[in-house]
Amino acid sequence: MSNSAALIALVVYSGVLVGVGLWAARRARSEDAFLLGGRVLGPVVAGLAYAASSSSAWVLLGFSGFVYAAGPSALWMLPGILAGYAAVWFCVGGVLQRQSKLRGHQTLIDFLVEDCPPRAARLIRIAAAMMITYCFSWYIAAQLQGAGQAFNGMFGIKTEFGILLGAALVLAYTFLGGFQAVSQVDMLQGLLIALVSVVLPAAAFIAAGGPSGIGQMLAEAPPAYQGWTGGRAGWAAGGFALGLAAIGFGALGQPHLIAWIMATRNRAARITGGGVALSWALLVYCGMAVLGLSARAVFGGDLPAESIFFESAARLLPDIFAGIIAAATLSAIMSTVDSQILVAGAALSHDLGLARTKRFRAVDVSRFSILAVCCAAICVALFLPSSIFERVLFAWVSLGAAFGPIVVARALKARPGGDATLAAMVVGFVAALICIFGYGWAPTSPWATVFPWTAAVAVLGAGEAWGRLRPGGRAGV
Repeated sequence: MSNSAALIALVVYSGVLVGVGLWAARRARSEDAFLLGGRVLGPVVAGLAYAASSSSAWVLLGFSGFVYAAGPSALWMLPGILAGYAAVWFCVGGVLQRQSKLRGHQTLIDFLVEDCPPRAARLIRIAAAMMITYCFSWYIAAQLQGAGQAFNGMFGIKTEFGILLGAALVLAYTFLGGFQAVSQVDMLQGLLIALVSVVLPAAAFIAAGGPSGIGQMLAEAPPAYQGWTGGRAGWAAGGFALGLAAIGFGALGQPHLIAWIMATRNRAARITGGGVALSWALLVYCGMAVLGLSARAVFGGDLPAESIFFESAARLLPDIFAGIIAAATLSAIMSTVDSQILVAGAALSHDLGLARTKRFRAVDVSRFSILAVCCAAICVALFLPSSIFERVLFAWVSLGAAFGPIVVARALKARPGGDATLAAMVVGFVAALICIFGYGWAPTSPWATVFPWTAAVAVLGAGEAWGRLRPGGRAGV
């Protein structure tokens, strides 16, 4: 297939996505329908959409490149990712789903401020909205950067133009159809990503010579590449493995992922949807791990890490798959961007109360908020280039530390007061920023993944203890 034919395939695919947006626009007439799709998602749609939203370009481009560059030691991330999926769907998911329907919660922040005094609730909403908008601007920028790389790698289009093109496409169907459009599109995109995660790694595995070829590559690689700890020993090895595994628990604090749990129609759909999501994650992450190791055996270790997905596709697959690979990459990107700009828009319109203005309908304010967030992310992607892997993990770790401990506490039937909730949220977020930017620790280090959570949990524990000891109850603590 020529580049022009592949481009035609992408145009047709894009037209389908916009068509879904137009179809869903008829159903997105209220704020609840626009932000949560009416809470009627079935297990397959919810499970695949959640999985596709959580595993974006950083999996196809970043994780495969991480395994390619670091070797088997990178695989410590896998058990943590799978455990994070299970924790969201089966451990905290029941409380999230039940309370969101009972109380009419439309966002994660609604759940976090439940039963908090009005003053504390208002401060929590403001702080949380600022955190979400800031982190998602970087997170979305990373996905748009991946879109630019996809267009550049497959069609020779300038990366900057590819960023604008990818943003326009995602914005089109999300702006029109809201959550219903996002859920249907992400389900389709999740299926496409799964297909590519089988086909491309299989081709690379065969080209590498199978297990013997990969084994030979590992035997000839530097000692640090061969082992499961990257050449580390003792406490350093344990901390390295813990830091990578702990990344998965950041899922407990991701607003765009929690939304899928809140939107499922009932308990049975949530349980089955969790199984669908876990199965998808196991397939895709293992596929990208195989791709990373196989690419190292086939191409050596001199390629840029985040380019091996495209290099493998270009060198190992027939031209007929060019459009499919490009579409899969864009699917991975769009399936995260669409849910993130929707949640970031909700943070501005719903959580900050901008939608309560009498001049515009709440659903229209949500749409304008989405547009503003998308424009901010485009500026970051164009003018502040950085590694996709690092950008995504920074936002993931920061939001996970800010919201995750509070979500877990509430799921365990603890009821931290407003002040304790606000303090824990700020401490977790700021601790992550200090670890990553202040001390320069990588987002995969145990200091960046474990310490912020520990600090936030300590604040919640202190607030709970003070609430029990304080005369007159716990209101506002």
